[in-house]
Amino acid sequence: MAYAFIIEPGIYTTFEDEAAQVDKCKEWGLLSGKASKAKTFYYKGNGMNLPCSIVGFVDHLTAVIEFDSGEKHCIHPSYLKEMQASSYAQKIPASSEEAAEQGGAAAEAETEAAQADKEAAETTLAQEADSVAEEERASEAASKADAEPSADSAAERPITLAEEHAATEPAQAPAPKESAKGKAKKSPKPELPEDKVKMIATVKEFTTVPNHFSDNDDEVVIYEEVSIVEPETVIGDAWSSYSATLKKLELEVGDKLTFEAKVIAKKLTKHPVPYKINNPSKLQKEQPDT
Repeated sequence: MAYAFIIEPGIYTTFEDEAAQVDKCKEWGLLSGKASKAKTFYYKGNGMNLPCSIVGFVDHLTAVIEFDSGEKHCIHPSYLKEMQASSYAQKIPASSEEAAEQGGAAAEAETEAAQADKEAAETTLAQEADSVAEEERASEAASKADAEPSADSAAERPITLAEEHAATEPAQAPAPKESAKGKAKKSPKPELPEDKVKMIATVKEFTTVPNHFSDNDDEVVIYEEVSIVEPETVIGDAWSSYSATLKKLELEVGDKLTFEAKVIAKKLTKHPVPYKINNPSKLQKEQPDT
């Protein structure tokens, strides 16, 4: 059976095992901190009450659930959490006509949310493109300003006394000129692989960022000296969620880690950290030198 409200995921991350699934559900508040196994959830929107399981995620704010029919649907974790309350069923309209209307409104709201995420990503890419174009224009203007007058223009005007005097003086090395912005061009951004790769990183700090869909802030870890082992690629600073799996390592600032993960271009809220590490696994903490 095909459900009309379905929002099919495009590219999304699946869980490697049940432990990774449980950790992510705890992070979203869908399971208690003491839970050790996954459970069946229920989708109660659109006048329905359907069993489903969480099979992956698109990003931190978008879970992917799968119904018994095999269809997959994108949903916000907090919205799914509300559906698990026993009182949620009371909100479903009694008549089929009202149920259809409310279901359509819910599907439309989810579609608008997905479209908003897409538009935000496109806006970010456009801003980055504008910034690069602006730098190129500034560099070109600086190059033109530094250019010497042509021989033709010099021949057309009379030589001044100052120029005649300067011609008899010993030549001096020209003073270095700064570029339009007084800074060197930024190094090119690293090419990020699409699949999981082996990585090395050092813990730089622990912090929190606001989560507008939860009463508590999200805990995150910021890393420095992040690099991909093969092909050897320097990433720089990156961040990840401070999941239950990471907390088991009892990390401290300065700890060096090796792991396998997927790295994407996603800036940390209110921090100048441009890359995110998704779902790290096979974590190993290097022992300090004695």
